Amino acid sequence: MNLARFSVSSNGWYKTLCTFSAVTAALLATSALAQEPKVAIAIHGGAGTILKSSMTAEKEAAYKNVLSKAVKHGYSLLKEGEKGEVAVVETIKILETSPLFNAGIGAVYTFDGEHELDASIMHGGSKNAGAVAGVKTIRSPIEAALLVMNESPHVMLSGEGAEQYAKENGLEQVKNTVFDTEFRKQALDKVKARMEKASSGYGTQQGNERFGTVGAVVLDRGGNIVAGTSTGGMTAKRYGRIGDSPVIGAGTYADNESCAVSATGHGEFFIRYHVAADICARMKYQGLTLTEAAYTVVNDVLVRAGGDGGVIAIDSVGNIAMPFNSAGMYRASIDTEGKVSIAIYKD
Repeated sequence: MNLARFSVSSNGWYKTLCTFSAVTAALLATSALAQEPKVAIAIHGGAGTILKSSMTAEKEAAYKNVLSKAVKHGYSLLKEGEKGEVAVVETIKILETSPLFNAGIGAVYTFDGEHELDASIMHGGSKNAGAVAGVKTIRSPIEAALLVMNESPHVMLSGEGAEQYAKENGLEQVKNTVFDTEFRKQALDKVKARMEKASSGYGTQQGNERFGTVGAVVLDRGGNIVAGTSTGGMTAKRYGRIGDSPVIGAGTYADNESCAVSATGHGEFFIRYHVAADICARMKYQGLTLTEAAYTVVNDVLVRAGGDGGVIAIDSVGNIAMPFNSAGMYRASIDTEGKVSIAIYKD
């Protein structure tokens, strides 16, 4: 036997085997990556008369910084395998603690100079939902909504009853003044002065005085979609007014068979036209895509009705839509490929 030839031949086979093993390992790694469940998230910080001409560079940067922090935090939780409802709540809690947005700290004032907060959450797989309305002493309304969804036999709790339930279940209680901000106080004074001049006790709110909300929609690794919304409501609201944000089907809705939606806008219109559920129904029963359904409701149905605002929506494969019919909407998203988008104005 020619040992030299055998040695060379064996060496060739060894190199071939190593190459084959390396290629196989790469293919398996690529396959595993491709099979990894996709996640995605979209958030909003309210829609309204938001114009670049009236925004300083510093303030714009501040808004984008909080939006970026919130959306990236929520996305990281989803990538780690957290449930959608956890990602929604933890994301919204960041927005609730920022004085820039009308939710939690920074919430608008009622006519009587207090803050009445609303929030809701819905799980698209179980169709379970929870909401609180008109609460004054709960640090995080969206956390209270999750508590109602997970632990209560009910869907919506309001006022003192919701506060008592939250306290009994260990949620942080605060004085109502914790939510105070000078900017919102000035807005209240402006509205009340207009009301007095018009000899009207209610109903003369204009533009951004009528709405402001935060919300999040997600697709988690379990294939579930979840939506949540939190708000301080309408500036100078009276008589226990409640808008669309805590109303399941109006400001929040989720269904794994169609989409998850969080809305922001003039709440009375979103309630009358059950905006969030309508978008999902158009997908489920008319076969529209997420974009078609969301844009039809926001830019056709609502516009014809005279309703201002927008929505963020996500479907069961992670497609995202964020239409609005106002001048701007604070919004951000991270899609299934990890692409980050942060925007404020219509363009």
